[in-house]
Amino acid sequence: MAIQGGFFSRTTLFLVGFIAFICFPAEAAVKKYQFDIQVKNVSRLCHAKPIVTVNGRFPGPTIYVREGDRVVVNVTNHAKYNMSIHWHGLKQYRNGWADGPAYITQCPIQTGNSYTYDFNVTGQRGTLWWHAHILWLRATVYGAIVIMPKQGTPFPFPKPNMEQIIILGEWWHTDVEEVVKRGTNMGLPPNMSDAHTINGKPGPLFPCSEKHTFAMQVESGKTYLLRIINAALNDELFFAIASHNMTVVEVDAVYTKPFTTQSILIAPGQTTNVLVQANQSPGRYFIAARPFMDAPLPVDNKTATGILQYKGIPNTVLPTLPQLPAPNDTAFALSYNKRLRSLNSANFPANVPMKVDRKLFYTIGLGKDPCPTCVNGTRLLASLNNISFVMPEIALLQAHYFNRTGVFRTDFPDKPPKPFNYTGAPLTASLGTAHGTRLSKIAFNSTVELVLQDTNLLTVESHPFHLHGYNFFVVGTGIGNFDPVKDPAKYNLVDPVERNTVGVPTGGWTAIRFRADNPGIWFMHCHLELHTSWGLKMAFVVEDGTGADQSILPPPKDLPPC
Repeated sequence: MAIQGGFFSRTTLFLVGFIAFICFPAEAAVKKYQFDIQVKNVSRLCHAKPIVTVNGRFPGPTIYVREGDRVVVNVTNHAKYNMSIHWHGLKQYRNGWADGPAYITQCPIQTGNSYTYDFNVTGQRGTLWWHAHILWLRATVYGAIVIMPKQGTPFPFPKPNMEQIIILGEWWHTDVEEVVKRGTNMGLPPNMSDAHTINGKPGPLFPCSEKHTFAMQVESGKTYLLRIINAALNDELFFAIASHNMTVVEVDAVYTKPFTTQSILIAPGQTTNVLVQANQSPGRYFIAARPFMDAPLPVDNKTATGILQYKGIPNTVLPTLPQLPAPNDTAFALSYNKRLRSLNSANFPANVPMKVDRKLFYTIGLGKDPCPTCVNGTRLLASLNNISFVMPEIALLQAHYFNRTGVFRTDFPDKPPKPFNYTGAPLTASLGTAHGTRLSKIAFNSTVELVLQDTNLLTVESHPFHLHGYNFFVVGTGIGNFDPVKDPAKYNLVDPVERNTVGVPTGGWTAIRFRADNPGIWFMHCHLELHTSWGLKMAFVVEDGTGADQSILPPPKDLPPC
Protein backbone atom coordinates (compact mmCIF):
# COMPACT_ATOMS: atom_id res chain seq x y z
CA MET A 1 0.00 0.00 0.00
CA ALA A 2 2.84 2.32 0.82
CA ILE A 3 4.39 1.77 -2.61
CA GLN A 4 1.04 2.23 -4.34
CA GLY A 5 0.41 5.37 -2.27
CA GLY A 6 3.82 6.73 -3.22
CA PHE A 7 3.26 5.91 -6.89
CA PHE A 8 -0.17 7.56 -6.80
CA SER A 9 1.29 10.70 -5.20
CA ARG A 10 4.08 10.96 -7.76
CA THR A 11 1.66 10.33 -10.65
CA THR A 12 -0.77 12.92 -9.26
CA LEU A 13 2.04 15.45 -8.84
CA PHE A 14 3.19 14.80 -12.42
CA LEU A 15 -0.36 15.21 -13.78
CA VAL A 16 -0.98 18.33 -11.69
CA GLY A 17 2.35 19.74 -12.83
CA PHE A 18 1.63 18.84 -16.47
CA ILE A 19 -1.85 20.41 -16.34
CA ALA A 20 -0.37 23.49 -14.65
CA PHE A 21 2.27 23.67 -17.40
CA ILE A 22 -0.44 23.56 -20.06
CA CYS A 23 -2.51 26.22 -18.28
CA PHE A 24 0.44 28.39 -17.25
CA PRO A 25 3.17 27.82 -19.85
CA ALA A 26 5.44 30.58 -18.49
CA GLU A 27 5.58 30.97 -14.73
CA ALA A 28 5.61 34.60 -13.58
CA ALA A 29 9.12 35.69 -12.66
CA VAL A 30 10.23 37.71 -9.64
CA LYS A 31 12.34 40.68 -10.73
CA LYS A 32 14.52 42.08 -7.94
CA TYR A 33 16.22 45.47 -7.92
CA GLN A 34 18.33 47.39 -5.40
CA PHE A 35 17.88 51.19 -5.44
CA ASP A 36 20.52 53.08 -3.46
CA ILE A 37 19.57 56.74 -3.08
CA GLN A 38 22.92 58.52 -3.39
CA VAL A 39 24.19 62.05 -3.93
CA LYS A 40 26.53 62.39 -6.89
CA ASN A 41 28.31 65.33 -8.55
CA VAL A 42 27.06 65.82 -12.11
CA SER A 43 28.26 68.41 -14.61
CA ARG A 44 25.91 70.15 -17.08
CA LEU A 45 25.99 73.58 -18.76
CA CYS A 46 29.64 74.25 -17.74
CA HIS A 47 28.85 73.70 -14.07
CA ALA A 48 28.97 70.75 -11.63
CA LYS A 49 26.54 70.29 -8.75
CA PRO A 50 25.53 67.50 -6.36
CA ILE A 51 22.25 65.79 -7.31
CA VAL A 52 20.18 63.02 -5.73
CA THR A 53 20.30 59.84 -7.84
CA VAL A 54 19.44 56.15 -7.80
CA ASN A 55 22.64 54.05 -7.89
CA GLY A 56 24.61 57.12 -8.96
CA ARG A 57 22.86 57.15 -12.35
CA PHE A 58 21.05 60.03 -14.05
CA PRO A 59 18.51 59.15 -15.34
CA GLY A 60 18.13 56.16 -13.05
CA PRO A 61 18.05 52.45 -13.97
CA THR A 62 15.27 50.98 -16.13
CA ILE A 63 12.95 48.40 -14.58
CA TYR A 64 12.42 45.59 -17.13
CA VAL A 65 9.49 43.24 -16.47
CA ARG A 66 6.98 41.09 -18.28
CA GLU A 67 3.22 41.30 -17.80
CA GLY A 68 2.36 39.02 -14.87
CA ASP A 69 5.74 39.38 -13.12
CA ARG A 70 6.26 40.30 -9.48
CA VAL A 71 8.64 43.20 -8.84
CA VAL A 72 10.63 43.65 -5.63
CA VAL A 73 12.60 46.88 -5.29
CA ASN A 74 14.56 47.51 -2.09
CA VAL A 75 15.18 51.24 -1.67
CA THR A 76 17.96 52.30 0.74
CA ASN A 77 18.23 56.01 1.45
CA HIS A 78 21.80 57.36 1.78
CA ALA A 79 20.82 61.00 0.99
CA LYS A 80 20.05 63.84 3.41
CA TYR A 81 16.45 64.13 2.16
CA ASN A 82 13.56 61.84 3.04
CA MET A 83 12.63 59.71 0.02
CA SER A 84 9.72 57.81 -1.53
CA ILE A 85 9.37 56.28 -5.01
CA HIS A 86 6.17 56.20 -7.09
CA TRP A 87 5.69 53.59 -9.83
CA HIS A 88 3.75 55.89 -12.09
CA GLY A 89 0.85 54.21 -13.89
CA LEU A 90 1.05 50.83 -12.14
CA LYS A 91 -2.38 50.07 -10.70
CA GLN A 92 -1.18 48.42 -7.46
CA TYR A 93 -4.45 46.50 -7.01
CA ARG A 94 -5.32 46.41 -3.26
CA ASN A 95 -1.68 47.32 -2.63
CA GLY A 96 -1.47 51.06 -2.07
CA TRP A 97 1.45 50.37 0.28
CA ALA A 98 3.63 50.06 -2.84
CA ASP A 99 2.29 53.16 -4.62
CA GLY A 100 4.80 55.57 -3.13
CA PRO A 101 3.48 59.15 -2.69
CA ALA A 102 4.86 60.44 0.61
CA TYR A 103 2.25 61.04 3.35
CA ILE A 104 -0.50 59.64 1.09
CA THR A 105 0.22 55.88 1.05
CA GLN A 106 3.39 55.76 3.16
CA CYS A 107 5.60 57.89 5.31
CA PRO A 108 8.92 58.61 3.60
CA ILE A 109 12.07 56.50 3.86
CA GLN A 110 14.30 58.42 6.24
CA THR A 111 18.06 58.81 5.84
CA GLY A 112 19.85 55.54 6.62
CA ASN A 113 16.68 53.44 6.32
CA SER A 114 15.25 51.04 3.70
CA TYR A 115 11.85 50.03 2.39
CA THR A 116 10.94 47.27 -0.07
CA TYR A 117 8.34 48.00 -2.72
CA ASP A 118 6.75 44.65 -3.56
CA PHE A 119 4.09 44.58 -6.27
CA ASN A 120 2.61 42.59 -9.15
CA VAL A 121 2.34 43.79 -12.75
CA THR A 122 -1.13 42.55 -13.71
CA GLY A 123 -3.01 43.26 -16.92
CA GLN A 124 -0.62 45.98 -18.07
CA ARG A 125 2.05 46.11 -20.75
CA GLY A 126 3.95 49.01 -22.33
CA THR A 127 5.96 52.01 -21.12
CA LEU A 128 5.55 53.51 -17.65
CA TRP A 129 8.06 55.18 -15.34
CA TRP A 130 9.11 55.66 -11.74
CA HIS A 131 10.07 58.82 -9.88
CA ALA A 132 10.58 60.33 -6.45
CA HIS A 133 7.28 61.46 -4.93
CA ILE A 134 8.39 63.89 -2.25
CA LEU A 135 9.49 67.54 -2.46
CA TRP A 136 10.84 68.32 -5.99
CA LEU A 137 13.34 65.44 -5.91
CA ARG A 138 11.92 63.89 -9.07
CA ALA A 139 13.95 66.56 -10.92
CA THR A 140 16.77 63.97 -10.94
CA VAL A 141 15.29 60.82 -9.36
CA TYR A 142 13.47 59.09 -12.23
CA GLY A 143 13.70 56.21 -14.69
CA ALA A 144 11.73 54.07 -17.13
CA ILE A 145 9.58 50.97 -16.58
CA VAL A 146 9.35 48.67 -19.61
CA ILE A 147 6.63 46.01 -19.39
CA MET A 148 6.87 43.43 -22.17
CA PRO A 149 3.73 41.49 -23.17
CA LYS A 150 3.34 37.91 -21.94
CA GLN A 151 5.50 35.33 -23.72
CA GLY A 152 4.02 34.51 -27.10
CA THR A 153 1.80 37.61 -27.20
CA PRO A 154 2.82 39.88 -30.09
CA PHE A 155 2.54 43.66 -30.25
CA PRO A 156 -0.65 44.75 -32.13
CA PHE A 157 1.61 46.64 -34.55
CA PRO A 158 4.58 45.69 -36.77
CA LYS A 159 7.42 44.33 -34.66
CA PRO A 160 10.25 46.88 -34.49
CA ASN A 161 13.87 45.95 -35.17
CA MET A 162 15.08 47.80 -32.07
CA GLU A 163 13.81 49.88 -29.15
CA GLN A 164 15.05 53.09 -27.52
CA ILE A 165 13.98 54.77 -24.27
CA ILE A 166 13.80 58.57 -24.44
CA ILE A 167 13.18 60.43 -21.16
CA LEU A 168 12.57 64.17 -21.38
CA GLY A 169 13.48 66.24 -18.32
CA GLU A 170 14.46 69.61 -16.89
CA TRP A 171 17.74 70.86 -15.43
CA TRP A 172 18.49 73.65 -12.96
CA HIS A 173 21.93 75.24 -12.52
CA THR A 174 21.54 75.24 -8.75
CA ASP A 175 20.10 72.94 -6.09
CA VAL A 176 16.40 72.48 -6.98
CA GLU A 177 15.28 72.26 -3.34
CA GLU A 178 17.02 75.58 -2.58
CA VAL A 179 15.35 77.18 -5.62
CA VAL A 180 11.94 75.97 -4.36
CA LYS A 181 12.65 77.16 -0.81
CA ARG A 182 13.52 80.67 -2.03
CA GLY A 183 10.32 80.82 -4.12
CA THR A 184 8.18 79.62 -1.21
CA ASN A 185 9.70 82.17 1.16
CA MET A 186 8.92 84.96 -1.31
CA GLY A 187 5.41 83.63 -2.05
CA LEU A 188 6.27 83.42 -5.77
CA PRO A 189 6.95 80.68 -8.32
CA PRO A 190 10.57 79.46 -8.06
CA ASN A 191 13.00 80.21 -10.88
CA MET A 192 12.23 78.20 -13.99
CA SER A 193 14.65 75.52 -15.21
CA ASP A 194 17.80 76.43 -17.15
CA ALA A 195 17.54 73.65 -19.74
CA HIS A 196 15.48 70.75 -20.96
CA THR A 197 17.16 67.37 -21.36
CA ILE A 198 16.89 64.19 -23.43
CA ASN A 199 18.06 61.21 -21.35
CA GLY A 200 19.66 63.67 -18.92
CA LYS A 201 21.53 65.60 -21.64
CA PRO A 202 20.64 69.11 -22.93
CA GLY A 203 22.24 68.78 -26.37
CA PRO A 204 24.55 70.97 -28.47
CA LEU A 205 22.34 74.10 -28.50
CA PHE A 206 23.46 74.66 -24.88
CA PRO A 207 26.95 75.72 -23.72
CA CYS A 208 29.50 73.01 -22.84
CA SER A 209 27.06 70.36 -24.07
CA GLU A 210 28.71 68.72 -27.09
CA LYS A 211 29.63 65.75 -24.91
CA HIS A 212 26.29 65.98 -23.10
CA THR A 213 24.24 65.07 -26.17
CA PHE A 214 22.09 61.99 -26.58
CA ALA A 215 22.79 60.19 -29.87
CA MET A 216 20.96 57.24 -31.42
CA GLN A 217 22.39 55.26 -34.32
CA VAL A 218 19.99 53.81 -36.89
CA GLU A 219 20.30 51.64 -39.99
CA SER A 220 18.49 52.41 -43.23
CA GLY A 221 15.32 50.39 -43.74
CA LYS A 222 14.89 49.41 -40.08
CA THR A 223 12.01 50.32 -37.76
CA TYR A 224 12.56 51.63 -34.22
CA LEU A 225 10.18 51.76 -31.26
CA LEU A 226 10.77 54.88 -29.18
CA ARG A 227 9.47 54.74 -25.62
CA ILE A 228 9.09 58.46 -24.80
CA ILE A 229 8.52 59.68 -21.22
CA ASN A 230 7.95 63.25 -20.06
CA ALA A 231 9.71 63.47 -16.69
CA ALA A 232 9.83 67.30 -16.76
CA LEU A 233 8.53 68.95 -13.61
CA ASN A 234 6.49 71.79 -15.06
CA ASP A 235 6.44 71.73 -18.87
CA GLU A 236 4.28 70.07 -21.50
CA LEU A 237 6.59 69.33 -24.42
CA PHE A 238 6.46 69.04 -28.18
CA PHE A 239 8.76 66.31 -29.54
CA ALA A 240 9.87 65.69 -33.13
CA ILE A 241 12.65 64.20 -35.28
CA ALA A 242 13.80 66.17 -38.31
CA SER A 243 12.39 64.79 -41.61
CA HIS A 244 10.97 61.64 -39.93
CA ASN A 245 7.32 60.86 -39.27
CA MET A 246 6.29 59.03 -36.10
CA THR A 247 3.45 56.52 -35.76
CA VAL A 248 1.83 56.69 -32.32
CA VAL A 249 0.93 53.15 -31.11
CA GLU A 250 0.57 53.50 -27.33
CA VAL A 251 0.12 56.06 -24.56
CA ASP A 252 0.47 55.47 -20.80
CA ALA A 253 0.93 51.71 -21.40
CA VAL A 254 -2.34 51.35 -23.35
CA TYR A 255 -2.38 50.54 -27.07
CA THR A 256 -3.93 53.14 -29.38
CA LYS A 257 -5.24 53.16 -32.92
CA PRO A 258 -2.05 53.92 -34.86
CA PHE A 259 -1.75 57.33 -36.50
CA THR A 260 1.15 59.17 -38.11
CA THR A 261 2.33 62.63 -37.08
CA GLN A 262 5.36 64.90 -37.48
CA SER A 263 5.27 65.97 -33.81
CA ILE A 264 3.79 64.69 -30.57
CA LEU A 265 2.61 66.57 -27.49
CA ILE A 266 3.41 64.95 -24.16
CA ALA A 267 2.55 66.32 -20.71
CA PRO A 268 4.50 65.72 -17.49
CA GLY A 269 3.74 62.20 -16.28
CA GLN A 270 2.68 60.88 -19.68
CA THR A 271 4.37 58.27 -21.87
CA THR A 272 4.05 57.76 -25.64
CA ASN A 273 5.35 54.91 -27.79
CA VAL A 274 6.02 55.70 -31.44
CA LEU A 275 7.37 53.75 -34.41
CA VAL A 276 10.01 55.50 -36.52
CA GLN A 277 11.27 54.17 -39.85
CA ALA A 278 14.83 54.96 -40.87
CA ASN A 279 13.68 55.75 -44.41
CA GLN A 280 15.33 59.11 -45.13
CA SER A 281 18.59 59.78 -46.93
CA PRO A 282 21.41 58.71 -44.58
CA GLY A 283 22.58 61.65 -42.49
CA ARG A 284 22.31 63.23 -39.05
CA TYR A 285 18.95 64.54 -37.84
CA PHE A 286 18.11 66.46 -34.70
CA ILE A 287 15.68 65.00 -32.18
CA ALA A 288 14.12 67.99 -30.39
CA ALA A 289 11.85 68.81 -27.44
CA ARG A 290 10.47 72.25 -26.58
CA PRO A 291 7.66 73.46 -24.28
CA PHE A 292 4.05 74.10 -25.22
CA MET A 293 2.52 77.04 -23.32
CA ASP A 294 -0.63 78.79 -24.56
CA ALA A 295 -1.24 80.90 -21.44
CA PRO A 296 0.40 84.30 -20.73
CA LEU A 297 2.97 82.79 -18.38
CA PRO A 298 6.80 82.70 -18.48
CA VAL A 299 8.30 79.35 -19.41
CA ASP A 300 11.76 77.87 -20.03
CA ASN A 301 11.34 77.86 -23.82
CA LYS A 302 14.78 76.50 -24.70
CA THR A 303 15.00 73.46 -27.00
CA ALA A 304 16.67 70.22 -25.92
CA THR A 305 18.22 68.25 -28.77
CA GLY A 306 19.64 64.81 -29.43
CA ILE A 307 20.85 63.29 -32.68
CA LEU A 308 19.47 60.47 -34.81
CA GLN A 309 22.47 59.33 -36.84
CA TYR A 310 22.48 56.86 -39.71
CA LYS A 311 25.16 54.18 -39.52
CA GLY A 312 28.34 55.12 -41.37
CA ILE A 313 27.69 58.87 -41.39
CA PRO A 314 30.58 60.86 -39.86
CA ASN A 315 30.01 63.23 -36.94
CA THR A 316 31.21 66.13 -39.08
CA VAL A 317 27.88 66.21 -40.99
CA LEU A 318 25.71 69.01 -39.54
CA PRO A 319 22.27 67.82 -38.36
CA THR A 320 19.05 69.45 -39.54
CA LEU A 321 16.45 70.76 -37.05
CA PRO A 322 12.83 69.56 -37.08
CA GLN A 323 9.87 71.90 -37.56
CA LEU A 324 8.27 71.89 -34.09
CA PRO A 325 4.84 73.51 -33.63
CA ALA A 326 4.91 77.10 -32.36
CA PRO A 327 5.23 77.27 -28.55
CA ASN A 328 1.61 78.50 -28.23
CA ASP A 329 0.04 76.30 -30.94
CA THR A 330 -3.27 75.50 -29.22
CA ALA A 331 -4.81 74.20 -32.46
CA PHE A 332 -2.10 71.52 -32.81
CA ALA A 333 -2.45 70.52 -29.14
CA LEU A 334 -6.22 70.07 -29.39
CA SER A 335 -6.15 68.24 -32.74
CA TYR A 336 -3.31 65.94 -31.63
CA ASN A 337 -5.13 64.90 -28.45
CA LYS A 338 -8.32 64.36 -30.45
CA ARG A 339 -6.52 61.81 -32.62
CA LEU A 340 -5.68 59.61 -29.62
CA ARG A 341 -8.13 56.67 -29.55
CA SER A 342 -8.09 53.32 -27.76
CA LEU A 343 -7.27 50.34 -29.96
CA ASN A 344 -10.56 48.77 -28.78
CA SER A 345 -9.86 45.38 -30.40
CA ALA A 346 -11.07 41.94 -29.33
CA ASN A 347 -7.82 41.37 -27.41
CA PHE A 348 -7.60 44.92 -26.04
CA PRO A 349 -11.17 46.19 -25.54
CA ALA A 350 -12.10 49.64 -24.25
CA ASN A 351 -14.39 48.82 -21.33
CA VAL A 352 -15.88 52.29 -20.99
CA PRO A 353 -18.41 52.65 -18.15
CA MET A 354 -21.71 53.39 -19.92
CA LYS A 355 -23.76 54.02 -16.78
CA VAL A 356 -22.46 56.49 -14.18
CA ASP A 357 -23.13 56.04 -10.46
CA ARG A 358 -21.34 59.17 -9.25
CA LYS A 359 -20.87 62.48 -11.08
CA LEU A 360 -18.13 64.83 -9.92
CA PHE A 361 -17.32 68.35 -11.11
CA TYR A 362 -14.02 69.86 -9.91
CA THR A 363 -12.87 73.40 -10.67
CA ILE A 364 -9.14 74.14 -10.91
CA GLY A 365 -8.13 77.50 -9.50
CA LEU A 366 -5.13 79.58 -8.53
CA GLY A 367 -5.31 81.90 -5.57
CA LYS A 368 -3.48 83.92 -2.94
CA ASP A 369 -3.08 83.65 0.82
CA PRO A 370 -2.02 86.52 3.08
CA CYS A 371 1.72 86.29 3.85
CA PRO A 372 3.22 89.29 5.69
CA THR A 373 6.82 88.13 5.04
CA CYS A 374 6.29 87.50 1.29
CA VAL A 375 7.22 89.92 -1.50
CA ASN A 376 3.70 91.18 -2.28
CA GLY A 377 2.22 90.38 1.12
CA THR A 378 0.63 87.27 -0.42
CA ARG A 379 1.59 83.70 -1.26
CA LEU A 380 0.34 81.93 -4.39
CA LEU A 381 -1.63 78.71 -3.97
CA ALA A 382 -3.85 76.37 -5.99
CA SER A 383 -7.10 74.57 -5.29
CA LEU A 384 -9.72 72.07 -6.45
CA ASN A 385 -13.31 73.18 -5.73
CA ASN A 386 -11.77 76.09 -3.79
CA ILE A 387 -9.96 73.74 -1.37
CA SER A 388 -6.17 73.84 -1.21
CA PHE A 389 -5.00 70.44 0.01
CA VAL A 390 -3.03 70.30 3.26
CA MET A 391 -0.58 67.40 3.50
CA PRO A 392 -0.97 65.30 6.68
CA GLU A 393 1.84 64.36 9.04
CA ILE A 394 1.08 60.64 8.93
CA ALA A 395 0.20 58.68 5.80
CA LEU A 396 -3.48 58.75 4.85
CA LEU A 397 -3.54 55.05 3.95
CA GLN A 398 -2.22 54.09 7.39
CA ALA A 399 -4.78 56.34 9.09
CA HIS A 400 -7.55 54.78 6.99
CA TYR A 401 -6.43 51.17 7.45
CA PHE A 402 -5.94 51.49 11.23
CA ASN A 403 -8.98 53.75 11.73
CA ARG A 404 -6.95 56.69 13.05
CA THR A 405 -9.27 59.66 13.51
CA GLY A 406 -8.42 63.34 13.14
CA VAL A 407 -6.03 62.85 10.19
CA PHE A 408 -8.44 63.57 7.31
CA ARG A 409 -12.09 64.26 6.57
CA THR A 410 -14.19 62.58 3.85
CA ASP A 411 -16.30 65.60 2.91
CA PHE A 412 -14.53 66.78 -0.25
CA PRO A 413 -17.40 68.38 -2.22
CA ASP A 414 -18.68 66.80 -5.46
CA LYS A 415 -18.99 70.28 -7.00
CA PRO A 416 -17.65 73.79 -6.31
CA PRO A 417 -19.25 75.80 -3.47
CA LYS A 418 -20.88 78.21 -5.92
CA PRO A 419 -21.04 78.24 -9.73
CA PHE A 420 -19.61 81.18 -11.68
CA ASN A 421 -18.46 81.99 -15.21
CA TYR A 422 -15.38 79.74 -14.89
CA THR A 423 -13.53 80.87 -18.00
CA GLY A 424 -14.79 84.45 -18.33
CA ALA A 425 -12.78 87.59 -17.53
CA PRO A 426 -9.88 87.01 -15.10
CA LEU A 427 -11.04 86.98 -11.49
CA THR A 428 -8.61 88.55 -9.04
CA ALA A 429 -10.92 89.58 -6.19
CA SER A 430 -12.30 87.32 -3.43
CA LEU A 431 -9.59 84.72 -3.84
CA GLY A 432 -9.89 83.42 -0.28
CA THR A 433 -9.44 79.65 -0.49
CA ALA A 434 -10.30 76.99 2.10
CA HIS A 435 -7.51 74.70 3.35
CA GLY A 436 -7.89 71.13 4.49
CA THR A 437 -7.03 67.44 4.24
CA ARG A 438 -10.36 66.55 2.70
CA LEU A 439 -10.95 63.35 0.71
CA SER A 440 -13.82 62.04 -1.40
CA LYS A 441 -15.29 58.66 -0.43
CA ILE A 442 -16.24 56.36 -3.33
CA ALA A 443 -18.21 53.11 -3.06
CA PHE A 444 -16.34 50.01 -4.24
CA ASN A 445 -16.97 49.09 -7.90
CA SER A 446 -19.07 52.19 -8.54
CA THR A 447 -18.61 54.05 -11.83
CA VAL A 448 -17.36 57.61 -11.63
CA GLU A 449 -17.47 60.51 -14.08
CA LEU A 450 -15.22 63.41 -13.20
CA VAL A 451 -15.24 66.70 -15.11
CA LEU A 452 -12.13 68.81 -14.49
CA GLN A 453 -12.81 72.47 -15.32
CA ASP A 454 -10.04 75.05 -15.70
CA THR A 455 -10.92 78.53 -14.41
CA ASN A 456 -9.70 82.08 -14.86
CA LEU A 457 -8.94 82.56 -11.18
CA LEU A 458 -5.82 84.74 -11.68
CA THR A 459 -5.21 83.07 -15.06
CA VAL A 460 -6.25 80.14 -17.24
CA GLU A 461 -3.62 77.45 -17.75
CA SER A 462 -3.26 73.87 -18.97
CA HIS A 463 -3.08 71.23 -16.20
CA PRO A 464 -2.02 67.57 -16.61
CA PHE A 465 -3.89 65.55 -13.96
CA HIS A 466 -2.69 62.15 -12.75
CA LEU A 467 -4.85 59.63 -10.88
CA HIS A 468 -2.98 56.99 -8.86
CA GLY A 469 -4.24 53.40 -8.74
CA TYR A 470 -6.30 53.62 -11.93
CA ASN A 471 -6.48 54.16 -15.63
CA PHE A 472 -9.43 56.20 -16.87
CA PHE A 473 -11.15 56.91 -20.19
CA VAL A 474 -11.03 60.46 -21.55
CA VAL A 475 -14.61 60.65 -22.84
CA GLY A 476 -14.74 64.36 -23.65
CA THR A 477 -12.86 67.65 -23.72
CA GLY A 478 -13.65 71.19 -24.79
CA ILE A 479 -12.82 74.88 -24.54
CA GLY A 480 -14.84 77.23 -22.33
CA ASN A 481 -17.32 76.20 -19.64
CA PHE A 482 -18.57 72.61 -19.48
CA ASP A 483 -22.27 72.38 -20.39
CA PRO A 484 -23.82 69.47 -18.43
CA VAL A 485 -26.77 69.34 -20.84
CA LYS A 486 -25.13 69.64 -24.27
CA ASP A 487 -21.55 68.37 -23.83
CA PRO A 488 -22.22 64.77 -22.66
CA ALA A 489 -24.09 64.18 -25.94
CA LYS A 490 -20.74 64.63 -27.73
CA TYR A 491 -18.82 62.15 -25.55
CA ASN A 492 -16.86 59.36 -27.22
CA LEU A 493 -18.05 56.21 -25.42
CA VAL A 494 -16.80 53.80 -28.12
CA ASP A 495 -13.00 54.13 -28.27
CA PRO A 496 -11.89 57.00 -26.01
CA VAL A 497 -8.22 57.04 -25.13
CA GLU A 498 -7.39 55.25 -21.87
CA ARG A 499 -4.58 56.67 -19.75
CA ASN A 500 -3.42 57.64 -16.25
CA THR A 501 -2.51 61.32 -16.86
CA VAL A 502 -4.59 63.76 -18.91
CA GLY A 503 -4.21 67.39 -19.88
CA VAL A 504 -7.03 69.78 -19.03
CA PRO A 505 -6.81 72.39 -21.81
CA THR A 506 -6.18 76.06 -21.06
CA GLY A 507 -9.54 77.68 -20.37
CA GLY A 508 -11.34 74.40 -20.98
CA TRP A 509 -12.51 71.12 -19.45
CA THR A 510 -11.89 67.37 -19.64
CA ALA A 511 -14.29 64.56 -18.68
CA ILE A 512 -12.99 61.16 -17.53
CA ARG A 513 -14.68 57.93 -16.46
CA PHE A 514 -13.42 55.01 -14.40
CA ARG A 515 -14.69 52.10 -12.35
CA ALA A 516 -13.64 52.32 -8.69
CA ASP A 517 -12.63 48.65 -8.35
CA ASN A 518 -9.33 49.20 -6.51
CA PRO A 519 -9.82 49.72 -2.75
CA GLY A 520 -7.53 52.10 -0.91
CA ILE A 521 -6.52 55.74 -0.84
CA TRP A 522 -5.54 57.09 -4.23
CA PHE A 523 -3.93 60.46 -4.85
CA MET A 524 -5.12 62.73 -7.68
CA HIS A 525 -3.05 65.81 -8.47
CA CYS A 526 -1.78 68.15 -11.12
CA HIS A 527 1.52 66.76 -12.43
CA LEU A 528 3.02 70.24 -12.68
CA GLU A 529 5.18 70.08 -9.56
CA LEU A 530 4.67 73.79 -8.93
CA HIS A 531 0.89 73.45 -8.72
CA THR A 532 1.04 70.25 -6.65
CA SER A 533 3.22 72.01 -4.09
CA TRP A 534 0.69 74.88 -4.03
CA GLY A 535 -2.13 72.47 -3.08
CA LEU A 536 -3.64 71.40 -6.44
CA LYS A 537 -4.34 67.87 -5.24
CA MET A 538 -6.83 65.64 -3.40
CA ALA A 539 -7.38 61.94 -2.79
CA PHE A 540 -10.14 59.38 -3.14
CA VAL A 541 -11.01 56.84 -0.43
CA VAL A 542 -12.28 53.82 -2.36
CA GLU A 543 -14.09 51.60 0.12
CA ASP A 544 -13.52 47.86 0.46
CA GLY A 545 -15.84 45.51 -1.39
CA THR A 546 -17.57 42.50 0.18
CA GLY A 547 -15.49 39.80 -1.56
CA ALA A 548 -12.39 38.16 -0.07
CA ASP A 549 -10.15 39.81 -2.69
CA GLN A 550 -11.84 43.21 -2.58
CA SER A 551 -10.19 44.76 0.45
CA ILE A 552 -6.86 46.48 1.11
CA LEU A 553 -4.00 44.04 1.74
CA PRO A 554 -2.31 44.23 5.15
CA PRO A 555 0.68 46.60 5.31
CA PRO A 556 4.21 45.19 4.90
CA LYS A 557 6.29 44.76 8.06
CA ASP A 558 8.94 47.25 6.93
CA LEU A 559 6.52 50.11 6.14
CA PRO A 560 8.43 53.29 7.11
CA PRO A 561 7.37 54.84 10.43
CA CYS A 562 6.08 58.40 10.54
